Amino acid sequence: MLFNSFAFALFFPLVTAGYFLLPHRWRWFWLLAASCYFYTYFIPIYFLILASTIVIDYFAGRLIEGSSGAQRKGWLIMSIVANVGVLAAFKYFNFINHNLEALAQLIGWNYPIKYLSIALPVGLSFHTFQAMSYTIEVYRGKQKAERHFGIYALYVMFYPQLVAGPIERPQNLLHQFHARHYFDYDRVASGLRLMAWGLFKKMVVADRLARIVNLIYATPGQFSGPPLTIATVFFAFQIFCDFSGYSDIAIGSARVMGFKLMTNFDRPYHAQSIAEFWRRWHISLSTWFRDYLYIPLGGNRVSPARWCANMFVVFLVSGLWHGANWTYVIWGALHGGFLVFGAVTAKFRARLAEGCGLRQFPSAHTVLRVLATFTLVNLGWIFFRASSVHDAWLILTRLATGWTDLGGVAGLRHLAIDLQSPLPDIALCFAAILTVEGVHCLQQFRPEKLHITTWPWWLRWSTYYAVICSLLLLASSGTGQFIYFQF
Repeated sequence: MLFNSFAFALFFPLVTAGYFLLPHRWRWFWLLAASCYFYTYFIPIYFLILASTIVIDYFAGRLIEGSSGAQRKGWLIMSIVANVGVLAAFKYFNFINHNLEALAQLIGWNYPIKYLSIALPVGLSFHTFQAMSYTIEVYRGKQKAERHFGIYALYVMFYPQLVAGPIERPQNLLHQFHARHYFDYDRVASGLRLMAWGLFKKMVVADRLARIVNLIYATPGQFSGPPLTIATVFFAFQIFCDFSGYSDIAIGSARVMGFKLMTNFDRPYHAQSIAEFWRRWHISLSTWFRDYLYIPLGGNRVSPARWCANMFVVFLVSGLWHGANWTYVIWGALHGGFLVFGAVTAKFRARLAEGCGLRQFPSAHTVLRVLATFTLVNLGWIFFRASSVHDAWLILTRLATGWTDLGGVAGLRHLAIDLQSPLPDIALCFAAILTVEGVHCLQQFRPEKLHITTWPWWLRWSTYYAVICSLLLLASSGTGQFIYFQF
């Protein structure tokens, strides 16, 4: 079920009302039943896959807690193999098979293994990582094994964050299902406001930008630098508004019922370095890789060469997590390279800034760092969005072309023809981006201005009305699936 669908507009108030009307002892069952319905709305048969991993991990947690030594570790390995095995079969089998087939053809071997004609279960990577965090934390002794099977199943299947996160840890979420939540008007209003903001980012911004992005990236060889650059920048904001919009709706819908989910985005395009970008982007995933892969590999407590290798491993795995395609692997490798380069050249760049006098103008220095980081992130997004490595390389080689033809009204009209959009529609896309970034600037520099509960009632309700009208009048036509559902 999509958050931006009519079905969810009926589902959410009914589930929320039922949650508060039911006695506390039955609420877990109500939420679990609702979450099962929410998930089976996509491909019902795949519920059996999720149910089987829930059973395995529930008993694995109990067995890990009740064992010691090698046996304890064995149960953990069994749980991880089961989860990763399902992920590998559905998400990576055809990718691995394709590359082995290409290698066999190169050396003249006959390769008999056929491809699997199966669809990827929605949100498989997300709930797999959430389930793995549970057994790992039980193994580490930081989380007690959950005795209530229904509560554990709800931890994995909780509908707000089931298919695209945030990827929660058991220490944060499990105990909340045991707690008694009461109806609180201010909390409910806060959650609804966050949901409305998420819907605005998805339906008004992301889906509108997607029309131009999809057009240009479908046949990049037909376009020159200006439309390719605009499409790439638009994709940067499309994927942010799409994914952070989902996170806002998830966090807001959970907040309405009294549950607190972790923050997943923190103005990532205001980052002044790639390292800071990853502290602000998809925080639940970046911290998952930090705690369960980067630190076990040695973190930063190793030699510089080993640290560089660790960073590349983490980001290569992160790229593969996003998709079974070489474009995602290269995207991950690029970010790993950016991080290593940034760390290696940090002192040199500091001396360069000092020598150029930039340190005397901190605001200008900050703007330059933000723009440089945003540029590098956009170079990575080219590989993330492109259909193939060939298309990504084609876009990179054509970015510098066609800029001399852009001047004047005729140039702008030609650009509008390339984008197959009237100039007012293109202007509306830029206005939507500026609206989102304007809110981010207020959050950073004047957060008190966004404390809507302190506004006069007429201004507060006028704002609510404006958001609802924008959703009805400015939302892109059609119900666009969230980008991260495919991961």
